[in-house]
Amino acid sequence: MIDAATRPRLLVADDQPAILDALRLLLADEGFEVEVARTPPQILQAVQAREFDALLMDLNYARDTTSGREGLDLLPALQAADGTLPVVVMTAWGSVEGAVEAMRRGARDYVEKPWDDARLVATLRTQVELGQALRRTQRLESENRTLRRDAAKKVEMIAESAAMQPVLRLMERVGPSDANVLVTGEHGSGKELVAHWLHAASRRASRALVTVNMGGLSEGVFESELFGHVKGAFTDAKTDRVGRFELADGGTLFLDEIGNMSMPQQAKLLRVLQTGEMERVGSSRSRRVDVRVVSATNADVRGEVAAGRFREDLLYRLNTVEIQLPPLRARREDVPVLAAHFLSRHAARYRKPLHGFAPDALQVLLAHPWPGNVRELDHAVERAVLMAQGDTVRAVDLALRVDGQGQAALEDMTLEAVEKVLIQKALARWGGNVSHAARALGLSRSALYRRMADYGL
Repeated sequence: MIDAATRPRLLVADDQPAILDALRLLLADEGFEVEVARTPPQILQAVQAREFDALLMDLNYARDTTSGREGLDLLPALQAADGTLPVVVMTAWGSVEGAVEAMRRGARDYVEKPWDDARLVATLRTQVELGQALRRTQRLESENRTLRRDAAKKVEMIAESAAMQPVLRLMERVGPSDANVLVTGEHGSGKELVAHWLHAASRRASRALVTVNMGGLSEGVFESELFGHVKGAFTDAKTDRVGRFELADGGTLFLDEIGNMSMPQQAKLLRVLQTGEMERVGSSRSRRVDVRVVSATNADVRGEVAAGRFREDLLYRLNTVEIQLPPLRARREDVPVLAAHFLSRHAARYRKPLHGFAPDALQVLLAHPWPGNVRELDHAVERAVLMAQGDTVRAVDLALRVDGQGQAALEDMTLEAVEKVLIQKALARWGGNVSHAARALGLSRSALYRRMADYGL
């Protein structure tokens, strides 16, 4: 229905005053507010000056009386001025060809002179309703875009370096879409933060972002965690459980460490991504889920595909777009900015009156290799905040004194620090593959994951 709060405003255009008077009387009686124009320049000027609910315009003006060329030539300019304005054309020389050409150039409908009053009014009412609905939709989408931009800004992406600018531009392009995204990069480089930013920038921002550490799921719990289970499905299934896919329905599912999934797990995940359907463990009922998948890994997934350890078809499902995050050592311009951000946050948290870094501390920050990337920097600054005794953070507070190779001297390190370095080196040697690194260190994969969590890796 036409919005009853205001009378629909029509612009009526014709070069004959008698026709304009007749249309004004007819349409005013039908509840329309009518303005008139007599030439194409007047029409365009009126549309550019104010908003109309519909335009009823003749195609023929002073240039000639039969071709309709003036009206046809005006239609693209009207579309450029207001793409939501419904235009109904009228001509005494109507033809199928002329109507098709008018519609091709942006008109919504047409009537012939002499017109039928009832049909003309019905046509205009329909176009007014459609135009108002289109404008409401566009306003809502504009408001949603603004809300998404504001939400994305709240996910702090501190990146001023040249190495990060292509990444930010790619994120801005892909964020509002529903495309699946694969985020690659070393441990601690900010992959989860990218997932949060992409979700906040998307049309799904009002729904849930659900995170799953795929590398930490054993075969026994994989299906239950992702797809849920029904009561009695197995010994400990005392109640129904909703899986992560259902929790993320309508929102985003962030699958971290996807490079460490077993082949059977990969097959189960692929089926859901292909069909959009899943079953809870113990149930034969299929459930449809609408989920955007953002996944992350620090492994060389293409190398894993070549080695037969990762399914190529699953990779194609996951990486409609791939975002590669550079390590912190490749974006050193960001180190002081990130360190200042972490300092402000942790100083407020621990109520420490700290106002910056001493020159020797900045020198150490810039010289450190940061094998743990942004996460390591965050933990280093947090520790420094706790250790600092003055109003600035000094190099000694950071505990990052380096030797000629850029590695902290072993004799100055605690046992925990040495273990952290060994884990970092193992992960680097095996290209981030947690399973291989765990075997090299003589640990189970779950034990290595626990230590990585303890050390912020």
